[in-house]
Amino acid sequence: MEKLALLGGTPILESQPGDLFKWPIMTQEDYDAAMDVVYNNKFSGTDITEKFQEEFAAWQGRKYAIAYCNGTMSLTSAMFAIGLGNGDEIICPTKTYWGSVSQAINFGASAVFCNINEMLSMDPNDIERCISPRTKAIVVVHYFGYPCDMDAIMAIAKKHNLKVIEDVSHAQGGLYKGKKVGTFGDVAAMSLMSGKSFAAGELGILVTDDREIYERAMAFGHYERNNERYIKETEDLKSYFHIALGGAKGRANQLCSALARVQLKYYDERCAEIRKAMNYFWDQLEGLPGIYAIRVDESTGSNMAGWYCAQGGYRPDELQGLSVKKFCEAVRAEGYTGCWDGGNFCLHTHPFFKTFDLRNEGQPSRIVHNEYDVREDDDKCKPSESIYCFSIPWFKHFDKEAIDKYAAIFRKVIENYEQLLDNDADKKQGGRWYGMTNE
Repeated sequence: MEKLALLGGTPILESQPGDLFKWPIMTQEDYDAAMDVVYNNKFSGTDITEKFQEEFAAWQGRKYAIAYCNGTMSLTSAMFAIGLGNGDEIICPTKTYWGSVSQAINFGASAVFCNINEMLSMDPNDIERCISPRTKAIVVVHYFGYPCDMDAIMAIAKKHNLKVIEDVSHAQGGLYKGKKVGTFGDVAAMSLMSGKSFAAGELGILVTDDREIYERAMAFGHYERNNERYIKETEDLKSYFHIALGGAKGRANQLCSALARVQLKYYDERCAEIRKAMNYFWDQLEGLPGIYAIRVDESTGSNMAGWYCAQGGYRPDELQGLSVKKFCEAVRAEGYTGCWDGGNFCLHTHPFFKTFDLRNEGQPSRIVHNEYDVREDDDKCKPSESIYCFSIPWFKHFDKEAIDKYAAIFRKVIENYEQLLDNDADKKQGGRWYGMTNE
């Protein structure tokens, strides 16, 4: 046995190479595009943004694209665009960032949560349990870049005549069986904030092939573009010229649009290198007990896009109940300081979805317009609370020697895990973390 660093042994890694993880990759082309906006005071215009929208729509394989100030605004606009309203229900996986579904209360709708599977992905086998006569739509989240089972989900949506919103904030450019995620549902929306795999400052974008959805989304948060140039076919919108129907301005800052145009040009090739590095990392750990790769079989035509916020799955029962929290602590001590347990908390556990009263109506906003208290079904998502994950190195370059060192860290902890069992306060419950990632 090799003594773990957490217990006084020698760590495997003394320092972490900066360029291996630095993101986004910025070049003179990015700086020049940004400074053009600065020098010419183009921050609040739309000309650069409109060019980006055209380029992104073509890249995505959709007819229309609309840029927003952030991903949460783009998802909110998608909800308005499909006609979400009072008394409706919208299904969402419980383990995701709050911006995937929390804004449903703004439309008088109720969020209903379904379970995830071991890939941290929306479990199609749990969706029909969540469907009622009040269900309007399903929010599909390609969480941490893993593409959802869109064949099964779209079949359920078609069977029950439900709209589908794809949240692609973690999976821009990813493939499901050879087709880009974000092209299956009625509408897709995503964040392009600075921490994402497609990073463009603080930006969001919505894509669709449906003209009415496009026009409604445009009218919701784009007052200066809510006019005859864009509102052509949706008659009930035409009389509302020049006022954003959501009462909030969602316009993109063109500094971000300029950066996004440059990033888009190189995004696919940079993601390909990320995938090469990440797959190589997991290949070195294949077969070890207690941990498993959250990745797809690329021979099926699917991929993990830019592998945003890369995660591994954790099975405490294979390591005598060692908690994921203690496991991560040991990994950090060996030199990979970015190893933390959890991902996002399960939304069904948060007080926002239990008691928050947005408009002082005397009832929680999640249920105020629904004759049925959807909170009663939250306990059915308890299985998701026992699916554990942990962050792994998110390599941006394929550096075999460096990746081998990081893989050695995880291998060392797994091979010597018994040293940790006697000092693990969370061993019985397997550990749990209520952290967040940004959107």
